[in-house]
Amino acid sequence: MPQHKSCEKRMKTSKEENIQNRAGKSVMKGALKRALASKSKDEALPLIREATSTLDKLVHKGIIHMNKAANHKSALATHLNRLA
Repeated sequence: MPQHKSCEKRMKTSKEENIQNRAGKSVMKGALKRALASKSKDEALPLIREATSTLDKLVHKGIIHMNKAANHKSALATHLNRLA
């Protein structure tokens, strides 16, 4: 157990932040999975826009690094360009 009041508060806030971060990453993974599973451009375009938006929000919140988001966006763009 923590010896200081500030340590107790820090434990509580870090637990809450961890829950929020895991939820955000879970949403990201689902959006990426749906976008990359699409088979046509018409189906893929709105899904890729949603996934890109999700990635940008997570970067803005500091949950993922901007380079990680850029790598995922690049993969989404490559997937979109390969579709017929």
